[in-house]
Amino acid sequence: MSYQIFHGTVIDSLSPQELIIFDNVLLVVSPEGKILDFLADFPKEKIPSELERLEIPVSFPLLENIRYLARGQFLIPGFVDTHNHAPQWAQRGLGQSMHILEWLEQVTFPNEARFSDPAYARRIYTSCVDGFLKQGITTASYYGSLHADATKILADVCLEKGQRALIGKCNMDRNAPEYYRDKSAAASLADTRDYIAHVRRIDPEGALLKHVLTPRFAISCSPELLEGLGELAKSNPDLPIQTHFNEAEQEMKFTKELFPQFEGSEADLYEHYGLLNERSILAHCCHMSEHELSSIAKLGCGVAHCPISNMTVGGGFMAAPVREFLRRGIKVGLGTDSGGGFSSSILDAMRQALVASNAREVMSGGKDKGLNISELFYLATLGGAKVCGLDSKIGNFENGKEFDALLIDARAPGVMTILDDEDSTETIFNKFIMTGDDRNIKEVYIRGRLAKS
Repeated sequence: MSYQIFHGTVIDSLSPQELIIFDNVLLVVSPEGKILDFLADFPKEKIPSELERLEIPVSFPLLENIRYLARGQFLIPGFVDTHNHAPQWAQRGLGQSMHILEWLEQVTFPNEARFSDPAYARRIYTSCVDGFLKQGITTASYYGSLHADATKILADVCLEKGQRALIGKCNMDRNAPEYYRDKSAAASLADTRDYIAHVRRIDPEGALLKHVLTPRFAISCSPELLEGLGELAKSNPDLPIQTHFNEAEQEMKFTKELFPQFEGSEADLYEHYGLLNERSILAHCCHMSEHELSSIAKLGCGVAHCPISNMTVGGGFMAAPVREFLRRGIKVGLGTDSGGGFSSSILDAMRQALVASNAREVMSGGKDKGLNISELFYLATLGGAKVCGLDSKIGNFENGKEFDALLIDARAPGVMTILDDEDSTETIFNKFIMTGDDRNIKEVYIRGRLAKS
C-alpha cells in the first residue's frame, strides 16, 4: 500500500463535549495505515512542500491521486460496535416485545444451535461482516455461538475482509436447552483455549483480531465455569472480557436466585470470579444501583449501551443511565446487539440513544439531561474505542493512530435530508447523523485499507 492523501473536511471527536469540525485538512496516511500528518486550514498549493518536509517522494501519480473532498463530503472516524451477537444476524427483527428469557428460549437458542454446521456458519458470518462493513462499523465486539469451530470461522471471515474485531466463543453450560449448551465447564474451557490459540495463530500480532472471554451471562454459567474463565482472564492479561450485566428485571431476579450469596449484586458476582476489571465490556447496564455504579467506576469497566434492543426485547422500556455513566467517568460506547433489536446500524443506535436519553431525563425529573449530537458521535467512535481497549490505536484522527475512517457523501441519492445552499458543515453533519444511512457511507477504511467502496 502506498501513501494516501486527503484534503477537505474532517469531523472528529476528542471527548463527549468536543466535536471538532476541521476545514481544508491535509491528512496523510502512511503505507502502514497510520495517520502520518494532520494539518487543518492547510492550503492546497502547499501540499507538495509539506510532502517534501515529510520526506515523501513527490511523484506525479501521488499528486494525481490526492483525494480532494467536495462540499458535502467529509471524513469521520470509523464506527465501533461494542456489543454484537454475530449468530443473530439472520434473526434480526424476530421476537420483539418478548421478555428476555422467553426470547432466548423460543427464538435465539434454536437459531444459534444451527451454527454447529460450518457451512451455515460461513454463509451467515460472511453476510454479517459484509453487512456491518457496509454500515461503517470498522470495529465490532462479537459474541459467537458456543461452537468453537464456528467461532473460528467468524474470526477467519473478519480477517479475510479486514474488519477489526473482538470475537468470543460463547460460554454457557447450564440453563439452556440440552441441544444448545456446553457439555460441561471443562469442555467449555477447553474449547475456549482452543479458540484462543486459533486467533493467535491466524493473527499473531493482533493487528485486527483479539479473543474476548465471553460468559454469556451468569445465568448460563456454572460457578465452575465462571471460576475457570476468571483464571483465564488472570493468566491472559491481554484478553478483554464481555458479558451481559443488569440487563432486565427478569434476568436480574433469576441471577439473584442462582447466586444468593451476592445479594443481587452482579458487580460483586463478576468481581468475585475475577471477571470485572478495566478490560470488561458490560452490555446494557439498564438497572444500576449506587453500589453497582460505584463498583464498575472503581474497577474501570466499560459499558456497551444498546438502546434499540433495550426497548424492544427484555421486558420494559429500559433507558440506561448514560448521563450518569458519563458524569462518573465510566467508559461507554454504543452496541447494535444485532438480533436483540430491529437495526444493525450504529446511526440508528445513535438516534435511539437520543430517544432513550430524553426518556431518562423525564424519568429522572430533569437530573439526567438528554444527550446531544456531540455526545452521540463520541459514543459511536472514541467512546466505543475506549470500551474495547483500543483507544490508543483508533477512535479519532490523532497522529500515529491507525486510519479507521468513513468517507461520507451527504449528496448521495437516498433518504437523507436534502442540502440547502446556506447549510454550514455542522448542519450537513447533523443531517447525516439524524437522517443518513449506509448509502451516504461511500468508503470504509480500516488500517488504511479500503474495506468498502
